[in-house]
Amino acid sequence: MRADPSPPRPTSGSMAGREPHIVRASTALEEVLVLADRVAGGDAKVLITGESGVGKDIVARYIHARSQRATRPFVAVNCAALTETLLESELFGHAKGAFTGAYRDKTGKLELADHGTVFLDEVAEMSVRMQALLLRFLENGEIQRVGADIPSTRVDARVIAATNRNLPELVASGTFREDLLYRIQVAHIYVPPLRHRPEDVRPLVEHTVAQTGRAIRFSDAAWAALESYRWPGNVRELQNVVEQVVWMSGADVIDIHHLPAAMRATTSRPVPVRERRRQLADDVYAGLVAGTVSFWNQIYEMFLQRDLTRHDLREVIRRGLITTYGSYRALVPLFGMDTADYKRFLNFIAAHECRIDSRPYRRAKAAEVGLPPPTTVEAAVRLAKRALPGGAA
Repeated sequence: MRADPSPPRPTSGSMAGREPHIVRASTALEEVLVLADRVAGGDAKVLITGESGVGKDIVARYIHARSQRATRPFVAVNCAALTETLLESELFGHAKGAFTGAYRDKTGKLELADHGTVFLDEVAEMSVRMQALLLRFLENGEIQRVGADIPSTRVDARVIAATNRNLPELVASGTFREDLLYRIQVAHIYVPPLRHRPEDVRPLVEHTVAQTGRAIRFSDAAWAALESYRWPGNVRELQNVVEQVVWMSGADVIDIHHLPAAMRATTSRPVPVRERRRQLADDVYAGLVAGTVSFWNQIYEMFLQRDLTRHDLREVIRRGLITTYGSYRALVPLFGMDTADYKRFLNFIAAHECRIDSRPYRRAKAAEVGLPPPTTVEAAVRLAKRALPGGAA
């Protein structure tokens, strides 16, 4: 799914805009839009689910644009990008002096979305405490700014939530409130992954090429590879791949050798989700250690854009701790960061709940299994690089 960027309508403090033009050719996506049209006619809360990169935010904007609230604000909040404290302030606002750094009153996103729509992306990443605060708002529409003494304010904002997680499983594990699930899932729309709607690949590629302004064509072999590829990153990955080959190939006709290696070796064998995630963690770890991938310029951005999940990042960190025998300090140079970034790195993984217990990987554990621990951080890095394919002997 892909939408043309449209200039926003001039509504006060809003992100309201025209109806997004959704590029599609598949019956599966048409059925999604039929459901979206149906729920747009009322004010029911909507839960949109699907893998990362399928375009859940575009469906949310489509519902808003087709609703009676279309001229009012559409306000989006990424729940995964903020810590609990910041998310509470972002949603409900705060009073001046409520906490360190609160130098002025701030209006929350729920209040900004009054008479409009608030889109809660990655709602499953909320802490249990934040889930309770959101549930209270959904039940009575009242909000109170953090640190404010004034009475609660009533807000009329339609809530559309989205997640790439399995909420019933999270409910069973105790990490997501069952009563909140019932509240946000009055209407449920599932956006299928791109591999289940291959008819959409060609129009999406053509649309992305048109957006670049270049007159590029694809050979039959390239089209065959693009349409048979499984697109684990969905539309977001397709956009990235197409833009790469358009700008980096230097050719007017894109052939199969211009495509990434993964597409040239496309196989019809299904790849389980768990295997894809393990492969991603392996690739990220290898890139960081080899110095071909930058943690702050690439991995950090992938995480914030949800191309890399908390589970993925924990797996990368786990691999690093195995190499450094449980030393987080040694992870910094291992991952190609400056030693001065140590505290920044710890703060980042702590804020996003990606820190894992390092004790099982420390020297005592290494000695138990007969692994000779490196004596210095530099030695750990050398060992890790030698372990990579093609590493120095």
